[in-house]
Amino acid sequence: MKIHTKLLWLTFLLAILSSCSSTNSYPEIYQKDLNRAFAQAGENRIELEKALAQTPKDKMEAMAFLIAYMPEMDLPSITSGYLLNNLTLAYQAKEKYQWAESIPDSIFFNDVLPYASINEHRDDWRKDFMDRFSKFITPQMNMKEAILAVNKNIKQEVGVEYNTNRWKPDQSPYESIQQGKATCSGLSVLLIDAFRSVGIPARFAGTYNWFDDRGNHSWVEVWLDGQWYFTEYYFDDLDKAWFLADAGKANPNEYNHAIFATSWKPRKNHFPAVWDEDIKWIHAENVTERYIKVYQKSVDSTPLKEDEVMVRVILLKSMSCSEQSDMRVSRQIDLYENGKIVSSGLSPDSYDDLNNFLKFKLKRNTKYSFHFPDASGQNKSFDYTTSNDKDQMVRLYQTN
Repeated sequence: MKIHTKLLWLTFLLAILSSCSSTNSYPEIYQKDLNRAFAQAGENRIELEKALAQTPKDKMEAMAFLIAYMPEMDLPSITSGYLLNNLTLAYQAKEKYQWAESIPDSIFFNDVLPYASINEHRDDWRKDFMDRFSKFITPQMNMKEAILAVNKNIKQEVGVEYNTNRWKPDQSPYESIQQGKATCSGLSVLLIDAFRSVGIPARFAGTYNWFDDRGNHSWVEVWLDGQWYFTEYYFDDLDKAWFLADAGKANPNEYNHAIFATSWKPRKNHFPAVWDEDIKWIHAENVTERYIKVYQKSVDSTPLKEDEVMVRVILLKSMSCSEQSDMRVSRQIDLYENGKIVSSGLSPDSYDDLNNFLKFKLKRNTKYSFHFPDASGQNKSFDYTTSNDKDQMVRLYQTN
């Protein structure tokens, strides 16, 4: 009896996979998602199983992670060769640099190994980008120095400039390089791939709309010494980009005004893809509160200008209560001047330190209006005129 070659190969693969599972080559936690991915891949299942079967045992969990959480758009078409090449090169970068070897698997799997950031076309960029950007990194560098080296050299290396005449916002690396043009989303994809090619954890970040509803923006986050920092294609410094004052006024409780960072592994949120709002499968986590903290810290550390005063704000439950921590309420406070929103922020919560306040740098002798929700969620306002005092305190009350 003649046995179909494809059926024979599939039987062989299933036998290997069964053997791998029994020897715990990858944790059982991936099996349910792997089975789902195989089912959704249809005829391309054989490519995914082939990639997993041909992965070295010590890297099998990484491949299982990559396939188990793979975007649905890739399952019917991605090849085993692409996946295996991507895995091999990612580990080459990890093993090449001493600082990369210390990256935890959870970060490496999620933010170095992935071949894509959002829904961009799946270019085969990793080898080319490794060659392009490894020349800027020396063995003596630490991770921060490597981050700065890539960031400072990418524009000259790829020759891409910000230009709204690009083909589309969600461009792949080579689509942007071919044109020499991209906007913030395309530039962010370029920078993320440059970082990942040399073993630096990086992810896509952004907001659907700034606090004052003037539009969206995308940028990049990099992982360094156990925490995330933001940067972007037009480099300033880590956690010091031009948009900090806007990001620091975001609202973590409003999807359209929050800050999100992408994840390969599923999270409870999806990234707000402004360029295609039908896309709900780009996993993301809400990272707004970190931006608020970084911004408030920058407000504290930057000297007041001659015409500025510092105004500290808290929101209390009622006028009759004390300022004890359990009386504080964390809500979005919007600041208006002449009927236009000029700033925003979260008031401190009951668990915050009593010395923590929402802080605004405002103009002297100027009338403002604070807008915030009362106890029933209805909008309430409080007019306030600043004085000449350098440090001023405003107490807002949900109920009189």
